[in-house]
Amino acid sequence: MKSHLLPVWIAIVTTPWIPPVSAGDSENSAREERERTAVAGETGRAVSKPPIDLVEIERRRVIPAADRYRQERPAVLTEFHCPRSEGGPNDYYSEGDYWWPNPDTPDGLPYIRRDGRTNPELFYEHREALVRLSIHVPTLVVAHKLTDQREYAEHAGAYLRAFFLDGATRMNPHLLYGQAIPGRVSGRGIGIIDTLHLVEVAMAIGTLERAEAIPPEELAGLKDWFRTYLTWMTTHEYGIAERDHGNNHSSAWLLQVAAFAEFVEDDELIAECRRRFKEVLLPNLMSEDGRFPRELRRTKPYAYSIFHLYLFAGLAQLLSTPEDDLWTYRTPTGRTMRKGLEFLYPYLADKSSWPFRHDVMYWDDWPVRQASLLFGGLAFNKPAYLELWKSLDGDPVVFEVIRNMPIRQPLLWVDLP
Repeated sequence: MKSHLLPVWIAIVTTPWIPPVSAGDSENSAREERERTAVAGETGRAVSKPPIDLVEIERRRVIPAADRYRQERPAVLTEFHCPRSEGGPNDYYSEGDYWWPNPDTPDGLPYIRRDGRTNPELFYEHREALVRLSIHVPTLVVAHKLTDQREYAEHAGAYLRAFFLDGATRMNPHLLYGQAIPGRVSGRGIGIIDTLHLVEVAMAIGTLERAEAIPPEELAGLKDWFRTYLTWMTTHEYGIAERDHGNNHSSAWLLQVAAFAEFVEDDELIAECRRRFKEVLLPNLMSEDGRFPRELRRTKPYAYSIFHLYLFAGLAQLLSTPEDDLWTYRTPTGRTMRKGLEFLYPYLADKSSWPFRHDVMYWDDWPVRQASLLFGGLAFNKPAYLELWKSLDGDPVVFEVIRNMPIRQPLLWVDLP
């Protein structure tokens, strides 16, 4: 098996049993509590005083990591090339996870699909470089936010210049060659899920902007990059296909569009994201009891259910306003974020109670520190959610888990009073 940029090991996560949360809590009470304690945060959104010391929890985790990362040089796409890619050196390239060489042909082409079973011999280097960017830059920016030490922001800036601005090393702002299938297609719309790891990068740059910790000309260049990519993913046929895919891919597309639109200050597109969450994703992808039926039909139903709730929580957290609170929004058929959390929480607290089939791979590596527990715990004032969140691993090292954990720095998401 090939070696990965990030170390891979298998850890069995054990968590204490925590009593299930009652389903009888009032949506209106949650909204009233949020409004009663709301104050203005740094981004202008209304926020509530957290019932946990999130800053101290994150300080202990973030600062040591940031100190390591500022000693390392950036990893860029141009350092790696796959001969199977039809793109150039600055074009991002990846291959579909569940596609394997065809045993019935001499050259193994065209590849065949084995759902849920990741092929370790695919080209991973660009994806790993992207994930490394998504770990290092947000961590460095949060360290700067916590300490106001310029060195953290400067190293984050150097990484951003190398990955997005320097003509010799930058990534081109499109994903024409994402999740290719050897012998079948040079790229696919579902490859856009790979850039889910740019969500926190865009949010980190926005944090640097508000702190006036990034040169104006570099900020303008970064906004141009994200604006160009945003236009591509909302107009190109691959982007439209991903938007309409109909499972976690549609949610991953929307979370990216929402985060990038916020960064480039496209208020019209942000409003469309809010509408789409309420009128398309929530009513069509979640059942009335809070589960995601399309994820439960997969060969890794536990991980996919966790991942999809992760995306919904990110959307609710990012897009909610005091006037339009997605956490307490209810569809005409009764679908809510609260229902999604109530369905999955017992199985995060006690995985052995999971009533569906076990995942075909990486079953032992879930759950990890799940952003939906934190955001939902804060939104609904649920100490049990927050305690479980604190008990789980916040920095897993298994790459399969990391790539399905795009929210790692809650201080970029939670405005503090």
